[in-house]
Amino acid sequence: MASRLNPYLSFRDNARQAMEFYQQVFGGTLTLSTFGEFGNPDPAVADKVMHSQLETDSGYTLMASDTPPEMEYNPGNNISISLSGDDADELRGYWQRLSDSGTVMMPLEKQMWGDEFGMCVDRFGIAWLVNIAAPQAA
Repeated sequence: MASRLNPYLSFRDNARQAMEFYQQVFGGTLTLSTFGEFGNPDPAVADKVMHSQLETDSGYTLMASDTPPEMEYNPGNNISISLSGDDADELRGYWQRLSDSGTVMMPLEKQMWGDEFGMCVDRFGIAWLVNIAAPQAA
């Protein structure tokens, strides 16, 4: 397998719900493994997500886990996930599903550089940037 870079998101007790939501948004195959499946019998974490991975037909990979109670969890605004390309219908669909029940920080609309761009925070607190490239003149 070639090297790759992808986001890895941390949650507190709702990684399963978040990843199932992202699977609804992007489609693809979701795999989930719990702490219990890897031998941790502690009922506080046995059914929590130790690792999950979403592989989409568009080539996106998103990974996530629940943060165990003994580890510090500090959600913040230090990460955004960017979706960009020229498939306007696909990207507008992602935007609609991500921003639904979330907060639109900047509406998806034409910007001074010619592309459509928007920013939102989904219902799980993850910031998303969506950029739809302007059609190129022939």
